[in-house]
Amino acid sequence: MTDNNNSVAEIHKFAVVHPNAKLGKNVKIGPFTVIGENVEIGDGTEVGPSVVITGWTKIGKDCHIFQGASVGEEPQDLKFKGERSYVEIGDRTRIHEFCTIHRACGEDEVTRIGDDCLLMAYVHVAHNCVLGNNIVMANAAMVAGHVVIEDRAVVGGMAGVHQFVRIGRNAMVGGMSRNVHDIVPFTMIEGSPAVVCGLNSVGMARAGITPDSRKKIKQAYRLLFRSGLRLEDAVKAIEEQVESCEEVEHMLTFLKNADRGICRPNPRHGSKSSDEAED
Repeated sequence: MTDNNNSVAEIHKFAVVHPNAKLGKNVKIGPFTVIGENVEIGDGTEVGPSVVITGWTKIGKDCHIFQGASVGEEPQDLKFKGERSYVEIGDRTRIHEFCTIHRACGEDEVTRIGDDCLLMAYVHVAHNCVLGNNIVMANAAMVAGHVVIEDRAVVGGMAGVHQFVRIGRNAMVGGMSRNVHDIVPFTMIEGSPAVVCGLNSVGMARAGITPDSRKKIKQAYRLLFRSGLRLEDAVKAIEEQVESCEEVEHMLTFLKNADRGICRPNPRHGSKSSDEAED
């Protein structure tokens, strides 16, 4: 046991921890891991072997960072000139083997990951990304710079997400998909290029969204994707025809800020998709 900044942490004798790093109570640091000068690690977090945590990085409580991960390294961006920027990770997030999470580009900018997220092996989170809470990114999923992922979204294995794309709340991104447009909350997408293939009904139910709200989301979905209306007209139709609830209002706000355009269904597929399966 080693006393570090007046808190008790368990640091392996082969780890390298800068004396100015701030480690909370009951933190565990594995062998051959390197912790930089400006790193803060919250109580109860476990860092496995051969991990590098550098830069101005703050990690919350009860996280688990597995072997070989790299957190807080310089962004892979030619605009970066060595300015001070940050990585912030919430509580109870799990970062698996060989993940890479880069700090932001731009003075005082932040790459942020929320609470209770699961990043599986080889995930890459680029500079200036903002991930919400309860997000799952499967093995080798990769998001480019400035991507925003809202709460409870799932990104499948080996999916690629273009810079500045936004992935909406409770959306499910299919494995190996190529995503260049904003992904509307509560939808499922797949393919390369990605297309909408239905509503994430199971994910919404698991998230505790009520049957009444799910029914309203389905009505909004049909107006958005089945009516043939332009986006602006579909938004107006949803506002006029769908009874308001928090989830529908969230979808409308997302649509009004879809600067990259939205991912849509494949126009050649006219058959019913999984959004029709649940009333």
